[in-house]
Amino acid sequence: MESFKKYIAEFIGTGVLVVGGCGTAVGINALTTGYGVPVPTTASIIAIALAFGLSIVAMAYSIGNVSGCHINPAVSLAVFISGKMSVKDFFGYIIAQFLGATAGAAGLWLVFGSNESLGANGYGVGVSALGVGAVGAGIVEVVLTFIFVLAVLGVTSKTENGKVAGLVIGLTLTFVHLIGIVFTGTSVNPARSFGPAVLQGGMALRQLYVFIIAPLVGAAIAALVHRFLLTKKAD
Repeated sequence: MESFKKYIAEFIGTGVLVVGGCGTAVGINALTTGYGVPVPTTASIIAIALAFGLSIVAMAYSIGNVSGCHINPAVSLAVFISGKMSVKDFFGYIIAQFLGATAGAAGLWLVFGSNESLGANGYGVGVSALGVGAVGAGIVEVVLTFIFVLAVLGVTSKTENGKVAGLVIGLTLTFVHLIGIVFTGTSVNPARSFGPAVLQGGMALRQLYVFIIAPLVGAAIAALVHRFLLTKKAD
């Protein structure tokens, strides 16, 4: 039963992340394209970045004491590599996160009445603001996920950081979004990319592999680096 509660928490948390973060992106896009409301690019980037970051903060202090509030397969992979998670929970979390993200994207489709834009990540001319290709997008996602996951592992490694961990993680997610939105829309989270892409289809679905693989690679590197740093400190 306790494991089931963790999975439900991860499902809810990931759904909220998609609704909050991707929903903000879709809403801003609807204002500019559908209603002709001029929203400055800089303001859009800041708003979307804050939406993702604040979603994490809200969920961290809501479900953090239940599941640890991973709501991201990349984070779960890093925790698993660090030896702080069982195989059963790892797969349970991953499944719950992907389902939660898909449910969140479905909610956006229902609210906005269209699946043409659900906040999917992407690369290439006409999709990426800077027109970066697949390789560039992959590198950006590996680096940003590495930064994000390393921060997560670092702030959660000490129990005395418990009261501020959610805030630090949320601010770090905001930070990496501020950097990455113009490149890929910022994923650093395979589930967050999966839900919108699967329901949106088309190019978003064809490009999804980059936003599954790259964040997992970045997370694995972060876990190994974090383990090395802790080992070095212990010596």
